[in-house]
Formats: sequence, structure tokens, C-alpha cells
Amino acid sequence: MKIMIIGANGSGKSTFARKLGEILNVPVHHLDYYFWKPRWQETPPEEWNEFINHLVQEDQWIIDGYYGRTLDIRLEAADVIFFMDLSPWVTTYRVIKRRIQYHGKSRPDLNEGCPESIDWPFIKYSWNFRRDKRPAVMEKLQRYSTGKRVIIVKNSRQVEFLLHEIRNKWKD
Repeated sequence: MKIMIIGANGSGKSTFARKLGEILNVPVHHLDYYFWKPRWQETPPEEWNEFINHLVQEDQWIIDGYYGRTLDIRLEAADVIFFMDLSPWVTTYRVIKRRIQYHGKSRPDLNEGCPESIDWPFIKYSWNFRRDKRPAVMEKLQRYSTGKRVIIVKNSRQVEFLLHEIRNKWKD
């Protein structure tokens, strides 16, 4: 099974991916972990494309992360797509909370040497994700939906319900 999880910063992608991986016993790949090198150095575009193309060839995976430039590659390869479409109030609150929680250290889904940080452009990106990115995401989900299971997650209660359902019904 190949599962893709996309959404805004703070939408719960990494936490959901981790829990899903435990339930389904499928390898989890947090794109932030691979993209960001120590001291927040970006992976060069050619290297990133090669990495993504190689990653989606694996037999099974859970990949969490938005990374719009390579979205089509992952959408094409995925069997199941979760779009975490939560309110900007929720995602922005979580981004700020995460900054406080991981002050001076790296999150589990990031490389060492990438201490949690936040700035105004990052907050604005998170707040405006639904307005700025959602229309294109919805269009791509429609385009790639044939033969795939697409699940749009609207709130935290739905996340818990999905995890419960998957625990009981999706396991082979």
C-alpha cells in the first residue's frame, strides 16, 4: 500500500503518518526529514527530484509532506491520499505550539541540526495555505483520483475516527 498525506504546516500530517505506520506496519517517510539538511539547508532540486522518484518506486510507503513541486509524482504513485484540510485557526495554533514545544531542538520528523524555528512568513504561509494552495490541491486530487482512495480530513475528531476504522478494517 502506498499512502500519501498532504496538508498545511500544523495540520497533523507527521503525527497521523506515524500512527498510521504503526497500525499498518508500513514504512513512514517524513519529507521534511529528507529535504532539510543540517542548519536548514535545502536539498538541491535535481537531487530532490531523483530522491522522490526513487522513493515512490518502493513497494509500500507512507509519505507525509506537501512539497508542491513534486506533488504530481507522489499523487501518481499513491494508492491512498489523505488531504489534511483543517482550519487555519487550528494549523496556525499548532505551528506556534510546536515552536514552543521544540524550542532549541529538532522535531522527530526533522534532521538533527534543524532546530524548530518560526517567523512571520512561515506563520502567514500556514494561515493562508487553505486560501492559496487548497484550490490547486483539490484540482490535482480530482485529476489523480481514478483508481485511488482520496480522503479529505476536516478536523481532529475525523482523524481519530479514521485511525480507529483503519485499525479495525484496513489491516491485512
